[in-house]
Amino acid sequence: MMTRVDDGKLSTTALARKLDIPVQQLFATLKDYGWIQRAGESWILTPKGEFEGGSYQKSRRYGRYIVWPEKLDHHPLLSAIESNQRINAATMCRYYPRLHARQINRALAELGLQHHSILGWELTRLGKRLGGQQEESEQSGAFYVTWPHEIIDNPVVHRELTRQSDQSQPERAPDAREPDLFAPGTDAVVPCQGIDGHQLHTPLETQVCDWLYLAQLAHAYQRALPVEELVYADFYLPDGSVYIDCWEADIPAQKLSAKLHKRELYRELDLHHIEINAGDSDRLDEVLGRGLLAFGIRC
Repeated sequence: MMTRVDDGKLSTTALARKLDIPVQQLFATLKDYGWIQRAGESWILTPKGEFEGGSYQKSRRYGRYIVWPEKLDHHPLLSAIESNQRINAATMCRYYPRLHARQINRALAELGLQHHSILGWELTRLGKRLGGQQEESEQSGAFYVTWPHEIIDNPVVHRELTRQSDQSQPERAPDAREPDLFAPGTDAVVPCQGIDGHQLHTPLETQVCDWLYLAQLAHAYQRALPVEELVYADFYLPDGSVYIDCWEADIPAQKLSAKLHKRELYRELDLHHIEINAGDSDRLDEVLGRGLLAFGIRC
C-alpha cells in the first residue's frame, strides 16, 4: 500500500489514512473540489490540484500516481470532511457515478448484505456485521439500509461495484485517439464475463446479463428460437417465455440481415420479445423493467 514517499509527500491513500476517512471518499471529494479528474482508468491532476501542491510520483509497482504535501491534512476543505455520517445506495452513487442506486442495491443484495422483500430492502445478518442499519422511510414506510462510510473501502464491496461500474460505458481518456476503423481486426470479438459466469460477446450483452442476474431472473444465453432453422436469441427468460436481443450501435450488414430476419420470426410466431439498443445501456431499469412488466414479470 502506498504511504509516504521519499520527498515527504503523501499518496492519496496515505492522506486519507491521516485524515481518518475512507480513501474512496477522499478521491470523490478531491474530484468534487476540482483538484483531480478521471482520465480513462487513472486519476490526473487539474490546474487547481497542482496549485494545492499535488504532483506525480512514479514507482515500478504502482506506475504514476498523485502525491500531496503532508500539510494538506490541515487544509480547511479537507479537515471539514465528515466521516461519521451514514450513507445509502443513493449516496453511494457519488463514488460510483456510472451506477444507479438500484444497481448498487442489487449488487449489495447479491453479496448477501441485504435482500429485497415486499417491505423494501431488508438487512441481513452479514450486512449487520458490516455496520448496516435497518431504516424505514417516514414518507412511504418502505424499508432501506444505511451503511457506515467505511463500506466503500470494504475490499469485496469496492471490487464488485468497481467491476460493474467499469462494465458501464467506460469513459475515454481525454488524449485517447479515435479508433482506426480500417485497421485489421476491428471486428474481432472481445469476450466479456458476466457476474453469473456467462461468457458474453459485447459490453452491452454483459450489462443486460448482469441486470437480469441481479434482478434474480433465471435466463439462458444464446437460446435457440422454437423454429426448425437454427436462430438464436441473445437471452431467454423461461418465466414468461421472453426473448431479449441486443442491438449494438454499428452492426455489419450480414449481421443486420440476420437480426431483421429474427425480428420477423418473433412477429410471425407472436413471441414475447424485447430489443435493447446501444443507447439504452444507461437506462436498463426503465427499458427492461417496463418491457418485462408488459409480459407480467415484476422485478
